[in-house]
Amino acid sequence: MRFIPYKVLSGEENMQIDSDLLDSAIKNSLQEPIFRLYGWSPACVSLGRNQKDDFLDYDFLKKNDIDIVRRLTGGRALLHDKELTYSYICPVTFLKNGENVVESYKEISQFLIEKLEKLGIHTEFGTQKAVRTKFDFCMLISTGADLCYQGKKLIGSAQCRKNGYILQHGSILYDYEKDFLEKIFKEKVSTDEIISIKEINPNLEISDLIRVFADC
Repeated sequence: MRFIPYKVLSGEENMQIDSDLLDSAIKNSLQEPIFRLYGWSPACVSLGRNQKDDFLDYDFLKKNDIDIVRRLTGGRALLHDKELTYSYICPVTFLKNGENVVESYKEISQFLIEKLEKLGIHTEFGTQKAVRTKFDFCMLISTGADLCYQGKKLIGSAQCRKNGYILQHGSILYDYEKDFLEKIFKEKVSTDEIISIKEINPNLEISDLIRVFADC
């Protein structure tokens, strides 16, 4: 596995790097996976590839120095602030069930499960719930491919596929401000639905996550 160390960049830079890595993997017929860790500065809302942006209060985002970027992948919006983002790129044929979208999510996410276990955090795949289409915030939507802790969503991921390759990236929620999220997404954020690393173990720092994931 090729590992790209943690770096903090703008939303536009982060999405461009993921896109460039995917194109490079295709161009060079790369057979080994690429795993990258990154952070965001300033904080940024990323929108899914086909998601409408009419729920956003652009004046509020500008006032709070929050960028906006559109992802290559589908799904719904995320606030990238107090979290760790990963991206994983591989050929479809690298995975046992690469052609099956849900199974490929699970196969790639197994890597995340194993790393979090080293920090004493036992995650498991969520149960599929009926999607309430009013939700614009990704973490409020649960699928069978999400990673949860005690039934609460901890990691939200999304995929895109191009020329026989998969790009999966996702947000590992380290901490969050409930009121702030509700102002951005204009919907109630239930603490019964999501959980952060900080809530699971207040002694863990983002640097601890980076360290364990960097051990590839």
